[in-house]
Amino acid sequence: MPILLTTLAMLAFAANSILCREALASGHIGASAFTLLRIVSGAVVLSLLLFINNRCDKQRGQWKLDGSWISAAALFAYAAGFSFAYLKLSTGTGALLLFGAVQITMIAFALWKGERLTLLQLAGATLAAAGLVWLMLPSVESPPLLAALIMVGAGIAWGVYSLLGRGAKNPTEVTAGNFIRAVPFAFILFFMLGQQEHTSAMGVMYAIASGALASGLGYALWYAVLPLLTASTAATVQLSVPIIAALGGVVLLDEAMTLRFILASLAVLGGIALFVLNKRKTTMPSE
Repeated sequence: MPILLTTLAMLAFAANSILCREALASGHIGASAFTLLRIVSGAVVLSLLLFINNRCDKQRGQWKLDGSWISAAALFAYAAGFSFAYLKLSTGTGALLLFGAVQITMIAFALWKGERLTLLQLAGATLAAAGLVWLMLPSVESPPLLAALIMVGAGIAWGVYSLLGRGAKNPTEVTAGNFIRAVPFAFILFFMLGQQEHTSAMGVMYAIASGALASGLGYALWYAVLPLLTASTAATVQLSVPIIAALGGVVLLDEAMTLRFILASLAVLGGIALFVLNKRKTTMPSE
């Protein structure tokens, strides 16, 4: 059962990239509308899950709005950056930039807190950072720089969000509360930019699927299986997300798999794996 739940969670995380890229690249919906619908539908699904859970468990107290406005702002920054970046990025490139930025943010925080790295960890962190920088260097195969920087910013925001949520006793409740708190930010963005965007029924369906299924149910699945995994296993298994997203982009969206992306993926994911697998010798903040 843990293997099945973990696989489904990773597929859900990768599906976010595929759904967002298809919706935006095909012109079905604008980035601000996609962000709004994703956050609202995610908030609704997570709230329903908690309501059902409380109804089934009579010993649980009444659910209260958890999370914080700071975490909600970081969540919104991630979701908005994610959407706007995918206007120009391919599925795999966007997922790799996002994932790499998240992990490097976590590593940078550990260093700032005074963690001492082993030589292998230092080599892994350096390799991962170099892979991201090389991917964005100007060339025929490099992604648009502005879109790449926006996705890196989204990854940093998600890394901050993850750090703010460390040690939460009930992460599903915290996530639901943060999604609800992020709704006003998404409405403001939509009212500022979304009035000129084209939105189709298909685009709405993609956005709701991203929020309700890939985000809401995906996070719930991940938090359900997370206690059953070791810290190193949980971190390592997430390396599969950019790979799944890239393969999904090739198979479902007819995107090209370039040599530059493959080499950058090996550097970024290999570097992160090297860091994670040597984490037992030090203590790093839980993700």
